[in-house]
Amino acid sequence: MAKLTKKRKEALAKFDKNGTYSLTEAIKVVKQISNTTFDSSVDLDVRLGVDPRKANQMVRGTVMLPHGTGKTVRVLVLCTPEKEAEAKAAGADYYGLDEYIQKIKEGWTDVDVVITMPSIMPKVGALGKILGPRGLMPNPKTGTVTMEVGKAVTEAKAGKIDFKVDKFGIIHAAIGKVSFDETQLLDNAKELLHSIIKLKPAAAKGTYMKSLFMSSTMSPGIRVDQKSITA
Repeated sequence: MAKLTKKRKEALAKFDKNGTYSLTEAIKVVKQISNTTFDSSVDLDVRLGVDPRKANQMVRGTVMLPHGTGKTVRVLVLCTPEKEAEAKAAGADYYGLDEYIQKIKEGWTDVDVVITMPSIMPKVGALGKILGPRGLMPNPKTGTVTMEVGKAVTEAKAGKIDFKVDKFGIIHAAIGKVSFDETQLLDNAKELLHSIIKLKPAAAKGTYMKSLFMSSTMSPGIRVDQKSITA
C-alpha cells in the first residue's frame, strides 16, 4: 500500500473523507486542501447511470462556463484562405490548411482546440488517428466543424468546453482554478451539472446521477450531495 505523504495527510485531516458535502461546502474544502505550488484546476467527476456502449445512452455535450476555465486555450483553425482573416480577428493562435495538416501528420499537436469547416473534413478525417486519441478531432456536435469559424474561436477562448461520458460511465471536466473565488466556481459547476442533467437519455433507467466528486489537481476527492445542485 502506498505511503501517504505529509501533504496528503494534512489534506485528509481537514475534512471527513466518508462524509457528503453540499456543492458550496465542497468548493470551500477543495480550496482549503489544495496545496500545490501552481494554480491547480478544480475538477468534477460525475458517475452516471448509463451504458455508454449503447448509442442511445451516450451523454455528450458542450457548455459555456460563465467564468471560463482559467486556462489559456490555444486554437488552431483549419480553413480555406477566405476564412483566415475571420479566424485571425477572432483570436485564433494558428490558422491555415495544408501547412498545418502536414505538421500534424509529422506529430505536431501543440493546441487545445481544432476548428474546421465542413468542406475541409475529408482532409481532416485523415488525421483521426492523431487527433482522436488527444481529444482534438473536430466534431459538428461540439461546434468545431462550422462555417462560423470566428464565433467558434471566440467561444473556445471564452470558456466553452465539451464533455463526454467515458467507457466507465463517468464525465470528467475542469470547472476553473483554485484561484477562482467560491462564487465563480459555484456558477461554473452548476452550469456544467445542469447541462449534464438536461442531456439525460430517455433510454437511461434508474438513478441518472449516481455520484459526484469534486477535487483539485493532486487533492483527495470530496463527495458532493447531488440534491445541493439545485439548492
